[in-house]
Amino acid sequence: MKRAALLLFALACPGCSHDAGAPDATGEGRAIEMIVSSDAETLDPRYAGDAVALRTTRLIHAGLVRLDPSTLRPEPYLAKTFHWTDARTLQVELRDDVRFHSGAPLTSADVVATLRAFGSPAVASRHASVVDAIAEAHADGPHALTITLKRAHATLLTDLELPILRADEAAGPPDPHGSLDGLGPFVVASFARGEIRLAPADTSASPRPRHAVVVRTVHDENARALRLHAGRADVALNVVSPTLLPALDGAGDLRVTSRPGANLTYMVMRVDRAPLNDVRVRRAISLAIDRAKIARTLLAGYAEPADTLLPPALWAYTPATSALAFDPDAARAILHEARPAEGAGGARLHFTLLTSTDRLRGTIARYMAQELAEVGVDLEVVPLELGTMLARLASGDFDAATLQLPEISEPNVLRVFMHGDLVPPRGANRGRIHDADVDRLLDAGDQASSEPDRVKIYAELEAKNREELFLVPLWHEAQVAVTSERARAFAPSAEGRWLSLAALP
Repeated sequence: MKRAALLLFALACPGCSHDAGAPDATGEGRAIEMIVSSDAETLDPRYAGDAVALRTTRLIHAGLVRLDPSTLRPEPYLAKTFHWTDARTLQVELRDDVRFHSGAPLTSADVVATLRAFGSPAVASRHASVVDAIAEAHADGPHALTITLKRAHATLLTDLELPILRADEAAGPPDPHGSLDGLGPFVVASFARGEIRLAPADTSASPRPRHAVVVRTVHDENARALRLHAGRADVALNVVSPTLLPALDGAGDLRVTSRPGANLTYMVMRVDRAPLNDVRVRRAISLAIDRAKIARTLLAGYAEPADTLLPPALWAYTPATSALAFDPDAARAILHEARPAEGAGGARLHFTLLTSTDRLRGTIARYMAQELAEVGVDLEVVPLELGTMLARLASGDFDAATLQLPEISEPNVLRVFMHGDLVPPRGANRGRIHDADVDRLLDAGDQASSEPDRVKIYAELEAKNREELFLVPLWHEAQVAVTSERARAFAPSAEGRWLSLAALP
């Protein structure tokens, strides 16, 4: 609350007056400024891995499909139609009205070259796994192609959100500055540390945007809030702490809006070694965490307690039969049963929890440590920079960690984090989960072609995880946007993408 009060004082200062902000790259007025908290590592879609890079490249490039902003079901984008001839063969008809930014027409040869490039060891794309199930892609004409799979693979349509590059550039050297020919609504005008300028594309898969866009990096949260209030920025998505949002909502022409997010904050534990290999201990930890209170207070109501791994915004979600309870008395009883020596004055359960260095995440982790201390668990919170934390998770040098899956656009993502064959470095099964039923269900979900069948499979997986708590769901955070009057129509998709910037009036 002290930080919010200081911000309110700062917002009233004479030095915080409105200004014209960043000029539009087209000379048609001021550009729409999107504030982010970190720089994009690259604008090459083959290598983009951080959230800012991924979301920016999806403004510059386009895929055969895009995801419905609410349900995240794949829908045609560069493709005109799809047709499955059997479980492993997809025929695609391309739109004939789409041109690259250079004016070159989109053809099936571009799609074939792109799919091959993303899977090529020579290119070494970070997203090679997305095309791993594809055995072959070949052109059937200038606007038709056939994709053949090595095996049945239910997520192919979602995977085809992959950006399509021009055939002669698809396997070329890395291009971090964004000059690869694109099919998205914007073209890169300039790329520098702290600032990406995007101009409306005259030719693309979408109508020409009315405004240019500046993606501005502002590392300090108070500086982001002050820039918004001064009228120098128009959109800030998920980069203002919940406790500061009331100071911005209604300040000048600013408004705070939110929508349910397709994400998950969860706790991962080393389930292959003591003491967390005991499901009773994991259940006690879950019972000791008051998800609803954290969502209501520290997250200011911009989150929903999670009872499942998959978020309600996703088409594959099945509601849990009951909420994950907060019951510290039950947690104490379970721990006494699991570790009876503690009841006679023995050593308390002790383990470490890795978390990020973000101020809010640290506050939440310390609050959870207080809750666990009340039921007999000494939790040591260890804040780490993301790279260091991921390295420790991959090597197995941890007891537990709080993490977020920020974009759950396909339930098959759980395979990477739970399948026994995908322990690091092959995947991200950091908890070292090895369970035959989990593997069976994940394999079935990867291969089933019917949406109703897949919903049933993932509901069964949720029930299994509920029983064993291999991953402990905590909450699903909302997509929270602070917008100026001129960007009021901005609406992020459920997974937080920015494509609606191209449709601002």
